[in-house]
Amino acid sequence: MTSTNLYEQQKRNIGNTRLFLAGFILLLAILGLGADGLLYAGGFSPGLPLATLGALGFGGLSAWWSLHGGDQAVLESTRAVALNSSDPKQRVLENVVEEMAIAGGLPKPRIYVIPDSDPNAFATGTGPEKSSIAVTQGLLDSLTRDELQGVVSHEMSHVKNYDIRLMTVVAALAGAVLLISDWSRRGLSFGGRRRDSDRGGGGLGILFVILWVVSLVLAPIIAQIVSLAVARQREYLADASGAELTRNPLALASALEKIAAAVAPTPSIKQGIAHLCIEDPRGRTIDEREGWWASLLSTHPPVSRRIALLREMAYQKAP
Repeated sequence: MTSTNLYEQQKRNIGNTRLFLAGFILLLAILGLGADGLLYAGGFSPGLPLATLGALGFGGLSAWWSLHGGDQAVLESTRAVALNSSDPKQRVLENVVEEMAIAGGLPKPRIYVIPDSDPNAFATGTGPEKSSIAVTQGLLDSLTRDELQGVVSHEMSHVKNYDIRLMTVVAALAGAVLLISDWSRRGLSFGGRRRDSDRGGGGLGILFVILWVVSLVLAPIIAQIVSLAVARQREYLADASGAELTRNPLALASALEKIAAAVAPTPSIKQGIAHLCIEDPRGRTIDEREGWWASLLSTHPPVSRRIALLREMAYQKAP
């Protein structure tokens, strides 16, 4: 394993995330331009790239809606309930969250518990002013206080670094790409009939149609790959930032070992929000593989590598 400094990765992750978001905008623009090309090939000349503007506008509207209501929808989908301070384990969780909020100079987020025996956790919201942290009952049952602090510090780092806002927007844009691709495929047959009845579009319009058909096939795949890549990049950054808050990277490393050892899926957390969790809730083995193919399909970097990097921060070697 090549030694990598987590703080160096922070800089790379921020730069890569900007590229990923630009890629989503480009995908939406390509889908819209292809649709405009189909309209021109069919003889319709509106004077403005209506489909392109519509695709970009729909993507922006989806991102706006997700920022204003997406966090509550995520919590409801997991059956998360508000923290109960009368429960001893949940009271410890509340104390830990308060400590990490003070350490990070952040407002205290809302706290939820998911009634699921598999250990996992995630943060959601739009930023420090509106954020929530949810942990499973299995996490409370299996971790020590120091390990729980490590997990909470990781999630608080997602809040502090605005990862929760980024991942909400990325998920919304990916959904917009998928929807527009589906609508475009449905409209392809109608566009074909228009071209049969009116051949006035010319070679340029036909070229646009060809590019559009290719984009219809590739756009959903690319959108999924980009969203997964953003999720993987942010986990390394949150590990480093969380270790900064606690000054105890070994506690998070130990927590990750326990979470990874529970290989069963987390039934309460669905596939659509898997990228928000500290570890993949689907219990897939591909997340523990390294290499080009595994990196394309996994939502999280290998836990073994994350643990090794955390141990490196504590000047220890991974066993």
